[in-house]
Amino acid sequence: MSDYSDVIRAHRRDHLAKPNSLPTGVHRYFESTLLPLPIEQVFDFFSKAENLQAITPPELSFRIKTPLPIVMRQGALIDYDLKMSGVPFGWRTRITHWEPPYAFADEQIKGPYAVWFHTHTFADEGGRTRMDDEVLYKLPLWPFGEVAYPFVKSKVQRIFRYRRAKIREILGC
Repeated sequence: MSDYSDVIRAHRRDHLAKPNSLPTGVHRYFESTLLPLPIEQVFDFFSKAENLQAITPPELSFRIKTPLPIVMRQGALIDYDLKMSGVPFGWRTRITHWEPPYAFADEQIKGPYAVWFHTHTFADEGGRTRMDDEVLYKLPLWPFGEVAYPFVKSKVQRIFRYRRAKIREILGC
């Protein structure tokens, strides 16, 4: 989709060696969550696209438009409708990487960001699962769009805080 896709993929390969290797204007959100459940159970929950609606804050009015159930695999396309600050828009993502039960990644094809690349990784920690989320994103209209960065950063943090709590509630941990 964007000219940043290859750069972002390269970043994913070497970000541990070069943590400040992001392209100009691309921001990173990362969080790690430890769940007291086996990796297969956690990955199974995330392999069902309809669960995304359950872990998205209600104020986003998130709705999956793609008919359910969605067969998750590399190349799968998923369409959504949502609202951010009351403004409705469509969002389309493509699953760019699918490696059950260890990882998958989705990339925005259409939506509010110039770039949105979300990598989900899962690791077995002795019967518990460490789930890492890394989002690389760039605001539209760079560099002018950067004026909205503090607002967007806090919105992304709030969305993931809500997700973390809902995941624990739904999975009973």
